[in-house]
Amino acid sequence: MSATLAAWLQVGLLVLMLAAVHVPLGDHLWRTWTSPRHLRVERVLYRVGGIDPDAEQTWPVYARSLLAFSAVGVLLLYALLRLQAHLPLALGMPGVEPAGAWNTAVSFVTNTNWQWYSGEQTLGHLAQAAGLTVQNFVSAAVGLAVAAALVRGFARSAADRVGSFWVDVVRGTVRVLLPLAFVAAVVLLLGGVVQSFSGPQDVTTLSGATQQVPFGPVASQEAIKDLGTNGGGFFNANSAHPFENPTPWTNLLEVFLLLAIPFSLPWTFGRTVGDRRQGFAVLGVMGGLWAAAVAVTTWAETHALGTVPQAAGAALEGKEVRFGPAASALFAVSTTGTSTGSVNAAHDSLTALGGGTAMLSMMLGEVAPGGVGAGLYGMLVMAVLAVFLAGLMVGRTPEYLGKKIGRREVTLVALYVLTVPTLVLVGAALTAGIPALTAASVQEAGPHGLSEILYAYASAANNNGSAFAGFSAGTPYQNVALGLVMLLGRFVPVVLVLALAGSLARQDRVPAGPGTLPTHGPVFAVLLAGVVVVVAGLTFFPALALAPVAEALL
Repeated sequence: MSATLAAWLQVGLLVLMLAAVHVPLGDHLWRTWTSPRHLRVERVLYRVGGIDPDAEQTWPVYARSLLAFSAVGVLLLYALLRLQAHLPLALGMPGVEPAGAWNTAVSFVTNTNWQWYSGEQTLGHLAQAAGLTVQNFVSAAVGLAVAAALVRGFARSAADRVGSFWVDVVRGTVRVLLPLAFVAAVVLLLGGVVQSFSGPQDVTTLSGATQQVPFGPVASQEAIKDLGTNGGGFFNANSAHPFENPTPWTNLLEVFLLLAIPFSLPWTFGRTVGDRRQGFAVLGVMGGLWAAAVAVTTWAETHALGTVPQAAGAALEGKEVRFGPAASALFAVSTTGTSTGSVNAAHDSLTALGGGTAMLSMMLGEVAPGGVGAGLYGMLVMAVLAVFLAGLMVGRTPEYLGKKIGRREVTLVALYVLTVPTLVLVGAALTAGIPALTAASVQEAGPHGLSEILYAYASAANNNGSAFAGFSAGTPYQNVALGLVMLLGRFVPVVLVLALAGSLARQDRVPAGPGTLPTHGPVFAVLLAGVVVVVAGLTFFPALALAPVAEALL
């Protein structure tokens, strides 16, 4: 079997797996958002927190609850990292220095999971399991909660409530993430992923030397890091490490976990607004952009220009030989398209075109299919923009799902669209423009060095977490600066989305008229995909032309 055929069979099998869970998982998410019944364990949590689960919130109260919850998460995780040396299961690791602890705490609370450190050499088991893994669950649940609030904004009429943040985050954790992650962890454990609370073990190698091999609670963290589109590996090599990703089938399973919830949420959206065709339109755009990125990256990695790659048959540098370049390309596209920092190859060693496509996947806003919750609400914001632009072209007030898109809605969408590019370009420009910062963090000169800087800030602002390894992020400046970018890149858009949800929920539903743009067919899907690509293209093309495009042409 040729390598090309094997690559596309792998993609085909993945698509079949995603299709198999699309409806049942989408229905489960819909029931999670809409069920009036509270589970017993949920009621216990509400009583402990003093929460009335039947009292819904206006969008400002919802936003304040979310921000307060996340702020407490940052403080608790920061304290855990700083005090690590005095806590159990530290394995002799010292406390993390202040700038690094700040960066890591913000990173995991914002669902970014950016790692400037080597996990097995910096953190003990308690910090990994009680700190990072817990945030993997709740940060993903926060993303689901925001998506639920925005979809309610479209579905409700003349309402001033968008749901309860506390109910949404508890249900997302208890009903969705915990049971699915438990099953995934068991399957990964059966596949050879490590799960242990023992310390490093001395083993004798084939040459007779003694080597210390680290162990830890890996399977439990691996499952939720992928399912919750978090990223952040237990080991420095992430999913290229055989203890995190032992075989080709566990590799395919991990890609499936990355995509399962994001690709199922369009069905949930269609059911909630009462028109499943709307969900199919969103799904079509997500799937089309993802498939295009897979095709381009796979071609770039398997048919790379250059004497050495052509002689080897592919661009093998930085690829895990157990999986090969095609599987690494599929993983790279899926992880950068879903705000996940999990990787099974060195992205810094991708070809210029392959690395540029991964970078562009983040710059599109990570809506193909995007992170848990974040991909859906990001695509819906772009849908509002597409409807507005279509309304301008025909000279009538734009409507989407029966809601008029007026000045307030367009202002919120514009601010949303501009927030992340501003953070990426300003942050990258500061590092690239100040010689001392460039010298401290960038190892490569020329276009590739600029690619490393641009990738780092695109990853941080879009809450992705993957990186070009040539970029040295562990300096005090980068730890603080990237932490600020992650914080603003997560919560400014979230607040804008919640404000949009509140604005839409207050409106009465307008019946569709003869001039209403149908938003469930292929014409609108093409328009929406074009808006996503053009907005990112106009914003980022000059920077991309100086970095990966210039590198590819050298």
